[in-house]
Amino acid sequence: MSPITLILIAIGLGLAGWLAGRAKAWSFQQGPESVRLASRPNYHAWYVAVWIIIPVLAFVAIWSIIAPQLIVQSVLASSAAANLPEFGFERESIISEARAVATGSAQGVFNTEAEALIEPFREAISRYNLIGILVTVMIAFGGGTFAFLRVKPDFRARTKVERTVMMVLLLASLVAILTTFGIFASLVFETVRFFDMVSPIDFLFGTYWGPDPMSNAANPDGTRYGAIPLFWGTIFIGAIIAMIVAIPLGLMSAIYLTQYANPRLRAWVKPALEILAGVPTVVYGYFAALTVAPFIRDMAVAVGISGASTESALAAGVVMGVMIIPFVSSMADDSIAAVPSAMRDGSLAMGATQSETIRRVLFPAALPGIVAGVMLAVSRAIGETMIVVMAASTAANLSANPLDRMTTVTVQIVKMLTGEGSFDHPATLSAFALGFVLFMVTLALNFIALRVVKRFREAYD
Repeated sequence: MSPITLILIAIGLGLAGWLAGRAKAWSFQQGPESVRLASRPNYHAWYVAVWIIIPVLAFVAIWSIIAPQLIVQSVLASSAAANLPEFGFERESIISEARAVATGSAQGVFNTEAEALIEPFREAISRYNLIGILVTVMIAFGGGTFAFLRVKPDFRARTKVERTVMMVLLLASLVAILTTFGIFASLVFETVRFFDMVSPIDFLFGTYWGPDPMSNAANPDGTRYGAIPLFWGTIFIGAIIAMIVAIPLGLMSAIYLTQYANPRLRAWVKPALEILAGVPTVVYGYFAALTVAPFIRDMAVAVGISGASTESALAAGVVMGVMIIPFVSSMADDSIAAVPSAMRDGSLAMGATQSETIRRVLFPAALPGIVAGVMLAVSRAIGETMIVVMAASTAANLSANPLDRMTTVTVQIVKMLTGEGSFDHPATLSAFALGFVLFMVTLALNFIALRVVKRFREAYD
């Protein structure tokens, strides 16, 4: 049974509890012996409904995890599973085919051994579906009865309901934090495994990157897991070339739209500029590979630069910079527009020109938002993959020439985790080490942005 069915049952029972709690609360105010309630009837109703819905949802979350395992164990314990292979892909394939037919998601099986498991699967599914429904009803009835009996004139249901809502909001706010800790823990665990095989010094300071999951040969000078070319490519493409394009264009567009453009033009230009943020990155990749990269190659050849290729860091960086212009422009636009008009009017009243007012009053006051937008754009750029793959290649080169082929950390992470590489091989585990370094760099950028924002906000409060 789908968890949605149990959730709908919980909602239906919660509605019934809500009506029952409200009716009981209203009954205290009816008749000649009416009394004053400590909370409004609606709070009593929500108190009963919460005691029904929340325990049932907790059970549904747990049941959706353990029920499939219980069904499989029940089928494997039957006599029909006696001839199954003890382990391996064939065993899992037979079980999956029988489950698919039993649930109705498939019409037939390819393995004849799976036919004998179809009926045991159907019986187990029916049995555990019935158990799930019965336990759901029992939990709802128990929680609803407990809450219903507590509904009395002097019962402060409002306090209980508001505390429950606060706990739900707290749990919702902790989801992002717990997710971050989970990501960090998984990266650390796999990174430690990788550093047990490869020296951290060789990884962080080596200048040769050439892992091959199918080979154990290293380059003649030492390790083949030197990540300096990847770090340099990520910084050169995403934090240098892209920022050289995005920051000036983004800031100038924001200044023009907030200070010089008339309202009618702004109403058209600003949404058109923000459309760039919604374009899929693969489209930017096609644009970089088919238009920008050939143009840069032709221009290089025209000025006498030999060896220019259609894959270059400059092509990827320029298109990446165009992609993140909306991040810089939108944040800067909102920050400049949020500066109190009294500061702008006072500067103009003192005799400053409009350009001086922008440079010496508006821009410093809006600097926290501008820095936040730039840091967001940098984080977005160093995490980009498709544009680099299609316009800058996957070659790990350590070069300061923007016309050379380069790659980034994210591209190599995708490359290492795709295919059939073993998770016990250092080439596959190197992806987690790269991800850990990228995670720490992004965290450092966010920390720097917060410090800058805090410092300048204190200055202009």
